[in-house]
Amino acid sequence: MAAAADGPPDGGVPDEASRTGRAPGGESRRERAPGEASRRARAPDRVPSGAGPGDLVAVMTGFARTLRAAGVPADHERTQSMLRALAHLDASRPGDVYWAGRFTLCASADDLPRYDRVFRAYFGGLRAGRTTPPAITVTRHTTVLSGAPGGGDEAPALAATASAVEVLRTRDVAAMTAPELAEAHRLLALMRVGRRQRRSRRFRAARRGRLDGRATIRETLRRGGETAGLRYRAHRTRPRRVVLLVDVSGSMSPYADTLLRLAHALVRSEPRATEVFSAGTRLTRITAELRHRDPSTAMSAVFRAIPDWSGGTRLGEELRRFLARGDAGGAIVVIASDGWERGDASLLGAQMARLSRTAHRVIWVNPHKGQQGYQPLTAGMRAALPYVDDFVAGHSLAAFEELAGLLGGGNA
Repeated sequence: MAAAADGPPDGGVPDEASRTGRAPGGESRRERAPGEASRRARAPDRVPSGAGPGDLVAVMTGFARTLRAAGVPADHERTQSMLRALAHLDASRPGDVYWAGRFTLCASADDLPRYDRVFRAYFGGLRAGRTTPPAITVTRHTTVLSGAPGGGDEAPALAATASAVEVLRTRDVAAMTAPELAEAHRLLALMRVGRRQRRSRRFRAARRGRLDGRATIRETLRRGGETAGLRYRAHRTRPRRVVLLVDVSGSMSPYADTLLRLAHALVRSEPRATEVFSAGTRLTRITAELRHRDPSTAMSAVFRAIPDWSGGTRLGEELRRFLARGDAGGAIVVIASDGWERGDASLLGAQMARLSRTAHRVIWVNPHKGQQGYQPLTAGMRAALPYVDDFVAGHSLAAFEELAGLLGGGNA
């Protein structure tokens, strides 16, 4: 059970415990301050005073789901405990809701900052900001022999600090433990990937740029023929489309799940300018499934939609089907695969040549490239590399950040 030493977030629920020295709901030993009632009236409150049991369950279940997405272990059992606690409290009082959730949904002291941030965003209408994870202090005790020069019976402890997230950034996804993989997936869910901008054919009003004769004449006529200032226009910009093809064959099984979660972050960042396909023995469009806000729900829908999970790889045939759809024109095409081609490698090379002429840019993500001493010796990689603009690794969070930098590299 998490400790409740800290107070609620600033600007959120009034800290009744710190004001009165008692648990929420207890009676104060002193009179309420004159301005306290007005501050309490302005406290965030998403649950209406006349809400029925069904409305309360829906609101608090959504709150627990948002906490899980932020990394707080607010599972079904803890959610039920919170609802039972609220049954004995006043759910229309923000203080009761805050403390009931804090005592039941948090598992450790590390969950408290996340809980406060999500509570402010969910009930207060504020935007949850990113916080830097605290540094973890590791104390190493070293033993020095008593006969050694300068030694004694005890040696001073050496302290070293390291960020857990920084260590996790460079860890290979395939070598992560289950808790580390869950934390990596949580960080991917919070990732917002920028996007290269392209010039649109449409124009917008601007202070400088190309002279807009029609707008200038209209302004002159509106003034009754008097001389008006010149009007200018400039091209609008739109996000460059990104099309991601994820290899879900058996050889990619240690990385496919994490790559699909990266695809979910891409779709969430730019839903109208992102397309995602799974490639194995057949091509499957999974963009609609990845548009769900909750990562777990989206991944469950993706697993149901992919019929050839952990099967073979025929990238040449899948690329031919993809190019026939016409989705590659002017887009940044990202292929996430290890290049183990079961089909004809010459067909893959021919389709990659077509793709390089059609797409704006071709990026190949290979998880094995992050391994020391890797060389692209497979037939599929040798056939595809001459037509690839960027060849990057895809085995860790740091590699995904490098890919995000390529996708958001300014105007293109």
